[in-house]
Amino acid sequence: MNRKRVNDSYNRAAVGIRIQNRRALLNISQEELAERIDRATKYCSDIERGICGMSIETMLAFAKELDMSLDYMMFGGNLNDKKDMETVQMAELLHILSKCSSDEQSYAVKLLTLFLAAVRGK
Repeated sequence: MNRKRVNDSYNRAAVGIRIQNRRALLNISQEELAERIDRATKYCSDIERGICGMSIETMLAFAKELDMSLDYMMFGGNLNDKKDMETVQMAELLHILSKCSSDEQSYAVKLLTLFLAAVRGK
């Protein structure tokens, strides 16, 4: 009985779209993502198109590399929700900073701090 309920709420195509959208948002190619999670590019493509399912290990690898919760990846959510949007924006910011050197990260934090102070009138 529980098995039918899980199958009714799990939609491979929707999962694939969420993975594809998140990957694109982070500006990561399919090839790069496949390499990061140690899977074949075609397999990642098939997952994104909803053609095949994936193991728990693969789910965890996608979630880690794309910095998304398993709950959102598997079952979706409402990105119109302010908290979800803030999470996506924070992940984007962290992804950008992760590609910077330590000096660049420090400089970016200083610039952001100055920007916020100016916007807030402090």
